Amino acid sequence: MPSFDIVSELNMHEVDNAVDQAKRELGTRFDFKGTKCAFEQDKNVVTLIGDADFHLRQLQDILENKLIKRGIDIVCMDAADPEINLAEARQKVTLREGLNSDQAKKLVKMIKDKKMKVQASIQGEKVRVTGKKRDDLQEVIAMLRGADFEMPLQFDNFRD
Repeated sequence: MPSFDIVSELNMHEVDNAVDQAKRELGTRFDFKGTKCAFEQDKNVVTLIGDADFHLRQLQDILENKLIKRGIDIVCMDAADPEINLAEARQKVTLREGLNSDQAKKLVKMIKDKKMKVQASIQGEKVRVTGKKRDDLQEVIAMLRGADFEMPLQFDNFRD
């Protein structure tokens, strides 16, 4: 039976490259000369460090632009509230990946509400969709690409 998996994954190599490009741009921009603005990355968490709230917004714009240029959907970004004191301002930006159980249930419900001839099942951090015809699966993919979902979705492991 034909099937495919719905997942939400980040290409961490591209994330590393985007953060590195953002650091390089930070070094060349005139408006950041003499400030202690920086990016720090720890796996999926990027910490923005600036002198004030204004700098944090600029740093977030730089990071978003670099992520978009590297082909990463910025819907996966989850920015925490900034921590501001007299000396500096910090903000943690988490890059989410993987579908949690609530999101997987929403996906299964979306598929079942369309009453297509496919079955959707949750398997860990992914949703497997199976059907008798390849066209039904392609219809599900087209429907999910058009839907507004809170995470970027990829379609893997398409089997005939």
